[in-house]
This record gives sequence, C-alpha cells and structure tokens, in this order.
Amino acid sequence: MNSEIILTNARIVTETEEFPGTIQVRDGLIADIASGKSHIAGAVDCREDHLLPGLIELHTDNLEKHVTPRPKVRWNATSAVMAHDAQMAAAGITTVFDAISCGDIIDGSERLANLNAMVEGVVKAQASGHLRSEHRLHLRCEVSSANIVSLFESFADNPLVGIVSLMDHTPGQRQFVHEDKYMEYYMGKYHFTAAEMAAFTRRQRENSARYSADHRLRIAAASRDRGLTLASHDDATPDHVEEALALGIDFSEFPTTVEAARAAHAAGIRVLMGAPNVVRGGSHSGNVAAGDLAKAGVLDVLSSDYVPFSLMHAAFLLSRDGIGLDLPAAVATVSSVPAAVAGLDDRGAIAVGRRADLVRVHDTGEVPVIRTVWRGGARIA
Repeated sequence: MNSEIILTNARIVTETEEFPGTIQVRDGLIADIASGKSHIAGAVDCREDHLLPGLIELHTDNLEKHVTPRPKVRWNATSAVMAHDAQMAAAGITTVFDAISCGDIIDGSERLANLNAMVEGVVKAQASGHLRSEHRLHLRCEVSSANIVSLFESFADNPLVGIVSLMDHTPGQRQFVHEDKYMEYYMGKYHFTAAEMAAFTRRQRENSARYSADHRLRIAAASRDRGLTLASHDDATPDHVEEALALGIDFSEFPTTVEAARAAHAAGIRVLMGAPNVVRGGSHSGNVAAGDLAKAGVLDVLSSDYVPFSLMHAAFLLSRDGIGLDLPAAVATVSSVPAAVAGLDDRGAIAVGRRADLVRVHDTGEVPVIRTVWRGGARIA
C-alpha cells in the first residue's frame, strides 16, 4: 500500500455537502480535504466522478447464498466467505456485519445446519487478513425458537459480534400481518402442502406464545450487559416500539408500517429499511415502502439485505425521484448513520482523521457505476 495517495478532480460527498475537490490519504487515513484540482505529479484524476465514504452494511444474509448455493449443497465456508466478500467490496461496502441466523422457525433448516460453519468461516477469513472488506457478525435471534438462548450464548462473546437482532416471524403480526403473504412466502420457499402449512402455522403460534416474550427479555438483557448494539425486527405498531424502548433497542430493522417507523424515529430509535425496497419501489411482503418513509423524514439507515449492489443504487435513488433528499443526506443513510449506530467512530464519513474507506462512483443518471474502492487507503476493488 502506498503511504500517500492523492485523489483529485472528484465530486467529494461529505456529511453535509458535495463539491469539486481533492483528498489526500496518508498512512490509511484522510489527511487533508481541499476544494479544487491538484496538479501534483502522481495524483489520481477521478475525472469528475463522485468520491463517497465506504459503505457500511448492518444486516445482510448474502453469505447464506454462498454457503448453500443450491438446495442440499453445503459449500466450503471459508471459500463462501471469500466469494461473499468479493461481492461486498465490488459493491463499495467496506464494513459489513454478516447476519447469521441463530435459531430458525424451520426445524433442521439449512440455516441451522450451517450456523457453526458460517461463524467459523467469517472468523477464519477475517483473521487471515485476506478479506477485502472488514467483516463483523450480526446475530439474528428468532425468539420463538426453543433453544435460541443457548445458541445466542454460544456465540455472544465472539469478538466479531457487534449487533444482535430480536426477530419473531409468527403469522398475523410484524412482517406477516397479512397472512396471505405468510402463506405465499413459506409455501413457495418450502413447498408445503395446504395441510403442512396449516400444521406449521399452528406450531409457530404455539412456540411464539410459549417462548417469545421470555427469550426477548433474556437476550436483550444479555446483549446490553455485553455492550452490543441491539435491534428490533419488523416493528408494526406503536406498542412494538414501546416494547423496543423498554428493551434498550438501538435501531428498528424493517418496520412494516408508517406508524411504527414514525414512533421509533420520534423515540430516538434509528429506522433501518431495505435498499431492495427502494430499488423495487416497494416491499415484497406488501408492507410500507422505504421511499415513503424517506419522504416522511423517518428513514435513517439502508441495508442491502439480499442484494449487495442495492445499497449504492438505493442511495442514489433517494436523491432522485422526488423523494427530497440531497446526495449527502442520501449517502449518510449508507455510511455515517450506520457507523454511528454500530459505534464505529473511525469511519463512515469523508473527514480529516477518518479511515480512508472511499468509493469512486460514476453516476450515469440511471445506475451508479463503481470505479474503484479503497479500504484504509488500500485499493480493494
């Protein structure tokens, strides 16, 4: 890695403004930011492309697609992490919290079968120093699962764990207020017959009634004790938000209604929505559109969820289409705000002293094109 890099003739996007200028990187940090073009020999001419801070991803289950690329196929976990990492870096994501499902609503699911391998794969690949992006762990805890507390405890002290989310995918509430969408999703994914679907639904309601409330309280308390960032999942009502406040929740993942998002935002709980929701123009589950929350001023963070490139794409879309955000505010939803949520004060913005995680992006007016990505001043894509 060069100890010094000068990037010039760029449209620099900071937390508050966008302007033509030059960035000097020294020893992996942003050393200087200046308006105008540099004529120093060796400076990289960005040809008026945008320079953005490296994107920060708080919730993605993209790794699962690489660990299980086909039904009943289990891929080498370290190899899967490397492939997943390459996608993250190419999408301009320089810090990623890989969302690992601890507990599932399907007994014997591939998620549970792959749980240990995925965690070990991330830990091994990160320790090797061969990954392009920086990887951390986000434990997704299905609170209606009988053994979720013991599963959580087995991973919670891993030093890569930074985020814990509390999920409950019981039909008739949260993500699946619309039970027809619940049936459509699970019958399509697991090929249940009508009788199997009815039995599955009954079992899920019983498990939720038996376990969810107690497990939610225990995992939230254990997460707070460890200083982990805590997320609620699929909040649908103001009551869900009141519960989140009592639990010490830091951010609300994928609220399903405007009412829940407004209540969370007003309570100081950051609101995270899926970037695919922005790109598609709406929710695949029939819930609230992320663009509508942005227009209402209650969208704080985006996550690429299941499509890595959607994070960059959605940030540019938020600055178009009459949504009302300027580019710095749109970019903040994928950089400085998620950094603050995760307690990462060394990155997430173009500012002197911050880590030189940078993305050079050409805006075509339709889909942004990522030219170059640097992490800590080293080129990774």
